[in-house]
Amino acid sequence: MPGRAPVIGLTTYLERAQQGVWDVKASFLPHAYFNAVNRAGGIAVLLPPQPVDAQIADRVLDGVDGLIVTGGKDVDPARYGQQPHETTDEPRRDRDAWEDALLTAAIRRELPFLGICRGMQLLNVVLGGTLHQHLPEVIGSNRYNLGGGNYSENDVAVDDGTVLSETLGGPVVSVHSYHHQSIDRVADGVTVSARSGDGVIQAVELERVPFGVGVQWHPEENPDDIRLFEGLVDAARKAMK
Repeated sequence: MPGRAPVIGLTTYLERAQQGVWDVKASFLPHAYFNAVNRAGGIAVLLPPQPVDAQIADRVLDGVDGLIVTGGKDVDPARYGQQPHETTDEPRRDRDAWEDALLTAAIRRELPFLGICRGMQLLNVVLGGTLHQHLPEVIGSNRYNLGGGNYSENDVAVDDGTVLSETLGGPVVSVHSYHHQSIDRVADGVTVSARSGDGVIQAVELERVPFGVGVQWHPEENPDDIRLFEGLVDAARKAMK
């Protein structure tokens, strides 16, 4: 059907949440994520953490045309062979396993995907890379994590000839950051496509996926710039054909 909108699956949090008299464990996702997908021309479907295996992951991806692995708590450092740093979050192993299975299946299928903050870090870990568990100890500042829910603005340099460059244009973009971890050892097959001036990896790509992009920042927090979401939706639309 001409003009059929792509369906984009977005992973969600699984945390305690309050509404009225209820205080329960709940799946949720900030509106900014799926609002950006809607504005980019996609249909958003939320994918909460749940028991998973390869068959379930494949069945889920049968119903979507693209995938977004969203931000959230730190990836369990046991997944990349490290003990937790004192600042590292309590592991969300159910979410780690869920998103690992979805990413693994998406890569195998060459399904367009976008990893955001935690999503980029998990992508690197799934493929065999590691993370800096507490970035301020590496760069000597809290410039990427001001705390209190306040996003910092940082400039990142985008490499020419990358999917990210084609999607965002200019060699330098201003982004919204909120993270205390980052990629350390880059996994095999992963290409770094953007860094900040202090050397922190800000974006990666997988060449074997038509739109397989991870960014360390939070593009959903800039409602005036939805180019990354448009890039994903466009790639998903092309894959549908």
